Amino acid sequence: MKITLKSEKRDLVGRKVKNLRKVGKIPANIFGKNVTSEAITVDAKEFAEAYKKSGETQLIDMGGRSVLVSKIQYHPVSREILHVDLRQVDLKEKIEAMVPVELTGESPAEKQSLGTVVQQLDEIQVEALPTDLPEKIVVDQSVLVEVDQAIYVKDLKVDSKVDVLTDAESIVAKVEPPQAEEVVEAPVATEGEAQAAEGEKPAEAEAAKEESN
Repeated sequence: MKITLKSEKRDLVGRKVKNLRKVGKIPANIFGKNVTSEAITVDAKEFAEAYKKSGETQLIDMGGRSVLVSKIQYHPVSREILHVDLRQVDLKEKIEAMVPVELTGESPAEKQSLGTVVQQLDEIQVEALPTDLPEKIVVDQSVLVEVDQAIYVKDLKVDSKVDVLTDAESIVAKVEPPQAEEVVEAPVATEGEAQAAEGEKPAEAEAAKEESN
């Protein structure tokens, strides 16, 4: 399925780009190897629809240019998209990219309450032609049947056209043993503190009595 996105050349820079967001536009930049960086704007709704399909690993066609979403800057509070970086790629040249890792299925160890499956890597680095980049890598956690058992990067099923750059011995997911509940004991007052506390009570009571009068 081809993902397309329209863009317009952008002249506004700096703080003036706020005016673009007010009318539903997002400031963006296109960059890449042997590509002159270009300031553009994209429609906010159109970009949201395209990004929902593409993520950061699927190609977006922008008027004959193939790009990948490289970075999105969000407002820290409203989560509004403030700026987007788009990387233009050559379809005949391999590139490096981060691909999401998604767990699926159910771990027997977790189902039997023997432990909890903890995902330690949510993405891995790969190298491939832009058209061969996987949308995501799905990992079946049903193979995890006992505590301390793990799935490593070397265990991932990846197309032969894709080279995995992340260390093969890195753990993707592991069954961790149940965490023992930590008992917090109340601090024991020293004899001096206890006496001081006892000595304060009459004074506090007297002060309260005076206020009531």
